Amino acid sequence: MTASTGALAIEEKPFIKPVTQQPAAGTVADFVADKVIYDPRTKIATALGAVRIVYGPYVLNASKVIFNDETGVFEANGSVDLREPNGNVLLAETLELREKFKQVFARHVKALLTNNVTITAQYARRDTDGISIFENASYTACKDCSTKSGHPLWELTSDETIHDNNEHMLYHVNPKLKIAGHTVLAAPRWAHADPSVKRKTGFLQPSYSIGDAYGIGVVTPYFIATAPNHDVTISPKFTTKQGPVMDVEWRHRLASGQYNVRGYGVYQFNPEEAQDDSTLRGAIRTAGEFKINDDWNWGWDATATSDKEFLDDYDYDRREIAQSDVHVRGLWDRTYVNAQALNFQSLDNAIDQDYLPSLPYITGQTYFGEQVFGGELSFKWSSYSIWREDPNTPFIDVDHGTQQSRAVGDLKWKSQFISDAGLVMTPFARLRTDLTYTENLVGSGVASETVSRVLPSAGFDMRYPFIANYSFGQSIISPVVQVIAATDETETASIGNEDAITLNFDHTSLFLEDRFTGLDRYEGGTRANVGLTYSFLGANGGFARASIGESFHIAGENSFVAGSGLDGSSSDLVAALLLQPWEELSLSYEVRAEEDLSQINRQDVQFGLTLDRISGNLGYAFINQEPAYGRTVDEEWVQANARVGLTEGWYLFGGARYDIEDSHLDWRTIGVEFDCQCMNFKLAYTGINGDTPEDAEHRVMMSINFATLGGTQVSAGF
Repeated sequence: MTASTGALAIEEKPFIKPVTQQPAAGTVADFVADKVIYDPRTKIATALGAVRIVYGPYVLNASKVIFNDETGVFEANGSVDLREPNGNVLLAETLELREKFKQVFARHVKALLTNNVTITAQYARRDTDGISIFENASYTACKDCSTKSGHPLWELTSDETIHDNNEHMLYHVNPKLKIAGHTVLAAPRWAHADPSVKRKTGFLQPSYSIGDAYGIGVVTPYFIATAPNHDVTISPKFTTKQGPVMDVEWRHRLASGQYNVRGYGVYQFNPEEAQDDSTLRGAIRTAGEFKINDDWNWGWDATATSDKEFLDDYDYDRREIAQSDVHVRGLWDRTYVNAQALNFQSLDNAIDQDYLPSLPYITGQTYFGEQVFGGELSFKWSSYSIWREDPNTPFIDVDHGTQQSRAVGDLKWKSQFISDAGLVMTPFARLRTDLTYTENLVGSGVASETVSRVLPSAGFDMRYPFIANYSFGQSIISPVVQVIAATDETETASIGNEDAITLNFDHTSLFLEDRFTGLDRYEGGTRANVGLTYSFLGANGGFARASIGESFHIAGENSFVAGSGLDGSSSDLVAALLLQPWEELSLSYEVRAEEDLSQINRQDVQFGLTLDRISGNLGYAFINQEPAYGRTVDEEWVQANARVGLTEGWYLFGGARYDIEDSHLDWRTIGVEFDCQCMNFKLAYTGINGDTPEDAEHRVMMSINFATLGGTQVSAGF
């Protein structure tokens, strides 16, 4: 069982701190009024009616303004409206301005801030030292959300709120958080940084969690701003079963980049409660990215643990496999280079570390600037050297070795010609060479073997689009014919397949030059790919797209095996349809079927609809088993999701996926949500079925978020 809490945020406007600098010396106050009375004896001027005073960046509106020429004090009364340089607006019944507008005193005041926050107070004063004090104050970001009784949806009230603009801190005396006028939280004192502060030393929001390995956990993070460009966060987790778990993160930003290091550690009081019974357990993760110059950058992301299950036991990381890498990347002119050193570490006891590989891997591509025979010439190359302890990986019909090194060079040429009649011709040619060294390849019968190959290919792509324009839209229909001739793929039994295990033949891969997903395999032989594409763009913004096609293997050895849809002289038919007549309605369908339509091997249907307060989608998928490409069983399921608006701001949502092949629910979820401009609340249940009843997981999640204040999320699993 697990549970956790964490901070949430919704889209907010930026807070602009108060501007208290007085206007420049010599600035003249301009004013307009219906009537002005001046008493030369007292040197007091009284402006009446629609009074408007502009003093530097300040604008003051009121029905009556009294100015004392000797003291320099303005006193405004009646519908007072003071607009400050930062865009904030101060509304008050009475307002007194001293020290050239730098010192303010107001009664029955309402401050409208630029981040949609409203502060109301019985009294407010701002001194020349940058200290603002609000008495009997209310703080809320609910501009449009209020209850029937007139209360803002939420507000933070206090007997006194002090804003120190020098320290950028807010201090509240007897603060109360009210929702719909009812107090839900109260405290004698509360201090926090104002919204202009991005980082400041102090405690962060605590969080709470429950886990099988550690019981109940409480995290009390403490943030230390050690310098403007680096900081430390110490987040000890105090647990009921295992004692304290340390979590420390260091972040450092430099002129050329940034990096972070995060370490965890625990001395387990009850090791038998955890998945690993060691007394001392821990982990470390670090990542960084740095710029070498305008063309090159380098970085890393690395994880190391004391055992496979530590990060999962203590709810720090849910990954089953941790990928660590050090990389260097370059991009200049028409050239790209990416060099990596990769390591994969199992974080799950069910995954054997021995068959996970480690490897350096480098790839690059260059597009030559000069045209060759009227076309574009490019060269792509890659190389890796992979190691593993055990070659018996869990992939059926896929052979691996304990060590394999491969280098590939791929020279490509492509051009394009468009005839006067609109026929689009794209000829292309390719020369690929590779060199592979393999040790202990399963099924090869030899300890090591070196294979070199030269694999040329050439072809052309021809399309003839027919365009028709109507008052209600435009349609384009285009027949496509593509012919490719290539040498046969050779030596496949002597080369391990590391990067081309999966295959998904559909309408998106019909016209690819090579339909394998990696370079350990190569599509050889002569084939013709034919198809028809159609698109319609309506004047109202609606559209439709459709395509259908097939591949024919004409000569040479076919590189594909049964289950791929490409193994015969003619392939499966692949087709797709996407309809969206209006923004609120969409339908898509993708299918791969036998040529005679006797069997569907893969299909996917998606339907989406939005009607006023109701929105949802319904999906169905079937995928035939393809053991040679990593799919050992048939997959068939139906999935639905819906969201229904109840009353204003309230929604009910839910969803489920049913496994038709195994006759059970894969997962289901249901929940309720309240959403408005200043607050979001969500409560949801999710159930996930495992391979056995013991593997099933149930989770309840609740989150609440207040604009400008932040929020929290709590989840519990069992």
